[in-house]
Amino acid sequence: MSPSSTPADSIAHATMVGEANRGRPYRNIDAVTPEFRFDPVLKARAGKVLLHTVVILGALVFAAPLLWMLTTSFKTDGQLFDSPPTILPNPATLNGYIEPFQNLPFGRFYFNTAMITILNILGLLISATLAGFAFARMRFPGRNALFVVVLATMMLPEQVTIIPIYVGWTRLGQFLTDHLGTQISFFNTPIPLTLPAFFAGNYAGAFAIFLVRQYMMTIPLDYDDAARIDGAGWFQIFWRIVLPQAGPALGVVAIYAFTWNWNDYLGPLIYLNQTNAFTLARGLALLNSRFTTDYQGIMAQTVLSLIPVLIIFFFTQRSYIQGTVVSGVK
Repeated sequence: MSPSSTPADSIAHATMVGEANRGRPYRNIDAVTPEFRFDPVLKARAGKVLLHTVVILGALVFAAPLLWMLTTSFKTDGQLFDSPPTILPNPATLNGYIEPFQNLPFGRFYFNTAMITILNILGLLISATLAGFAFARMRFPGRNALFVVVLATMMLPEQVTIIPIYVGWTRLGQFLTDHLGTQISFFNTPIPLTLPAFFAGNYAGAFAIFLVRQYMMTIPLDYDDAARIDGAGWFQIFWRIVLPQAGPALGVVAIYAFTWNWNDYLGPLIYLNQTNAFTLARGLALLNSRFTTDYQGIMAQTVLSLIPVLIIFFFTQRSYIQGTVVSGVK
């Protein structure tokens, strides 16, 4: 159409084009293929729903044995072997929580376990912080090689060192008996279970040293240099500068030490033979004999033994997670 065309000419031209394309209306029309796109907000919500569903299902799978243990602790003898099994006890009984304390010194078992656990935590904190500080801040010949040796001890299974350590405690007792003139035995005492922690010699020592050393390496060395200018020695640098900043790492070490020692069974099994010296793990084994098994008592006392662990976990779960982060920090 020419620039001088009038609106009437435009209408006439459009009418002619419409008449020419009648019967084939889509030939000269450019088709646009629609694209289906997810709404970003809807996509994010669907992802959260799927994630929470998987987490809830996984939590139920892992919590099922704990829930079964809890319900079994309240069941009667007749309900233990019902077929099909009953989930909720009806009627419920507290015999599993009462009778073990009447028949065995479970109060003493809890006291022994708490004492051994506290001493191990204290000893491991002292030894791991000193060794970790030396590996992280001091410079001396063979430092890296010695640290590799410490890490290599983590590859040794605990069962490999059981017999040598047992023989060592036996010979030490015989040596002291011969030279002091009185009978000395370290068995049925907490000494073999607690004293190694003060030298980072138990199975958690190498890991604790590694954890503390990794965290202390993140503290700038400029603090040490400034302290030396002011006349501070190594111990003052450790006590006043590095140790106050290493609180998160020490908290992780304490939590892991508590968990390991509270649940330890192998150590008390080897060194403790008298009932009054038993820990909680050894005491639970007394409920399972050759001829009978107190299922309610085992379940009930296991529930009670889990309460301190669960309380500490719920209040310090951030430190549990931080332990995996700190161990990878250079």
